[in-house]
Amino acid sequence: MMNYVGNGYRVEGFPGALKARGDITHIYNGQSVSRVTAEEALTFHCLGELLVGILHRGSEYATRGVLVVVGGPQYRVGSHRQFVLFARWLAEAGVPVFRFDYRGMGDSGGGTRTFENIEVDIRAAIDAFLEAAPGLREIVIWGLCDAASAACFYAPSDPRVAGLVLLNPWVRTEEGQAAVYLKHYYFRRLVSGDFWRKFWRREFDYKDSLRSLGDILRKANSWRQKVDEVETEEILPLPKRVYKALEQFQGRTLLILSGKDLTANEFRDTISSSSAWRGLLRSRSIERRELSTADHTFSRRVWRDQVAQWTLEWVRSW
Repeated sequence: MMNYVGNGYRVEGFPGALKARGDITHIYNGQSVSRVTAEEALTFHCLGELLVGILHRGSEYATRGVLVVVGGPQYRVGSHRQFVLFARWLAEAGVPVFRFDYRGMGDSGGGTRTFENIEVDIRAAIDAFLEAAPGLREIVIWGLCDAASAACFYAPSDPRVAGLVLLNPWVRTEEGQAAVYLKHYYFRRLVSGDFWRKFWRREFDYKDSLRSLGDILRKANSWRQKVDEVETEEILPLPKRVYKALEQFQGRTLLILSGKDLTANEFRDTISSSSAWRGLLRSRSIERRELSTADHTFSRRVWRDQVAQWTLEWVRSW
């Protein structure tokens, strides 16, 4: 059962208080979001806890909607209000969007939990989304970072989920992180003029630096040895759990990776070091986009615009 908290949000001609926060027209792609796009705050339940979400209605004729799952620790607004702006733009283009706080986050009740334990929250959110927008027949789950991984874990279990949009999926392991730092951080440091100036001036701790480098080399070498090993343990490492979930998913997937992000780099390295991952990503059901200049959260408007445009085009393409 859902409770409607409020509705009717005028996107152009904001009240002054909202304008002061920068919520003005021309939010995405230089296009003015000019007509009234209905937004409704609603509450719903998950295992006895009250959860809060925002429904962006989009077109009443739409049959496919987008569920935004939030990565932690943050809430439904998103970094630099990305999820708000993204949802409004998609809804203006006709695509219904629902963004929500899972248990323990934002305005939702319950204890704090990790992305590995929110499958029942996602199911409850989809139930609420479909109840509020009964014309929908399919759901696309959209997630950034560990929310992308959570979406992978959930999707195979629910036939209502027809697609996934995964941005910089989280596949972090201690060994994988070390390999990424070695490849993408230490190499840049060695060719940096600032590093060598500090080196000759003896402005850093040699012993600590060498000890840190030694630890990273050891962990990175351990990661390379484990990448393609067959696991016999009951609990698989995170990269393999994400792989198995995505392999089982029968729908379509859009993968978006940033060029200037260690999380995305770790995901790329996982792919390049695993024949199984490379084979999976050659599937016709998986499309990949690279945004070479973007950071982890796509913090600049031009990056947000591109992600929104890619999402819209992909959602409409099948």
